[in-house]
Amino acid sequence: MKDVSMPVPVTPAYLPHPPRRDGVPTLDLTRAARMPDPVQPERAWRYPPQAAPSELDTILVSRWKCEVGETQTVSHPGDARWHCISLNLRTSSVRLLCGGKPIFDGRLAPGAVQITAPGVAATATYDGACDVLHLFVPQTVIARCHTDQFGHAPEGDVILDDPFLHTDPALERLGQALAVAQTQDPGLGRMFADSVALAIVSRVVAAHFHRAATGQRTRAKLPQWRLRRALEYIDANLDTPIGLADIAESTGMTRMHFAAQFRRTTGMRPHEYLLRRRIEHAQDLLQQTEGSVLDVALRCGFRSQAHFTTVFKRFVGDTPHCWRVKAASTGSSHA
Repeated sequence: MKDVSMPVPVTPAYLPHPPRRDGVPTLDLTRAARMPDPVQPERAWRYPPQAAPSELDTILVSRWKCEVGETQTVSHPGDARWHCISLNLRTSSVRLLCGGKPIFDGRLAPGAVQITAPGVAATATYDGACDVLHLFVPQTVIARCHTDQFGHAPEGDVILDDPFLHTDPALERLGQALAVAQTQDPGLGRMFADSVALAIVSRVVAAHFHRAATGQRTRAKLPQWRLRRALEYIDANLDTPIGLADIAESTGMTRMHFAAQFRRTTGMRPHEYLLRRRIEHAQDLLQQTEGSVLDVALRCGFRSQAHFTTVFKRFVGDTPHCWRVKAASTGSSHA
């Protein structure tokens, strides 16, 4: 059974203590060291951590992960106290329903964001590995972000009622930063997580109102069947030197039209998505096999260990060898 996740407050829960004689506050490191990691696993999908009454007007953050090979259906009846922002951290296959209506069925790219309004039920079926951050955001924080964006308080409650998925590379980077906040110093890690969580919510609120004001969703995206065909082709050829023309041909489209619609649909260029999938596959191989780094590189379509190491470090932040050692010591998956 997974542990209950812990809250990430917008305002640091540990105040500087005690003040020095010169008036500069100091951090109570003893207290900070006792604090749990800012982001911990969820016990159940989309169920937020237990929070004290004083923390109910703060952002709560938790993480839901499925391992390779698992297929499961999970659901939540909805909670009137907050919006749930779901931020995808890795490529995954999912079927999502909100309020009983189908929202998405296919492959999700990292950085895909979905907002569930307060009190709305949600159900998801994950086919294979997944890694998702859930931010539970009360109305007080949504209103504060609205005020910061527009310079005035909202008239009544702000409801983000667009449940459809949107992809934002900036949110992906923020999400990855938040996901590894637990590796930081206990005190500074939580302060860092506070700031990143609030930055994510602020960007989500701003993007929601921008879409509403500009009437976005007008430019053509890839039909789901074409997207599925392209992603299946990529996954089947992770060890093969394929290019844009090959992927476009698998969907029956020209390179230009495919590339433009793929980017609108996933938020990234086809080549970037291909590299990301190769790195995710490499992470699985590094954890699940004893092959050398060179062997993993070749099995993931890289022609040399040097090129593989460069790309791996750009996406993950560590060399393949260092990442493998850390993953083995912590027992984590794609953390």
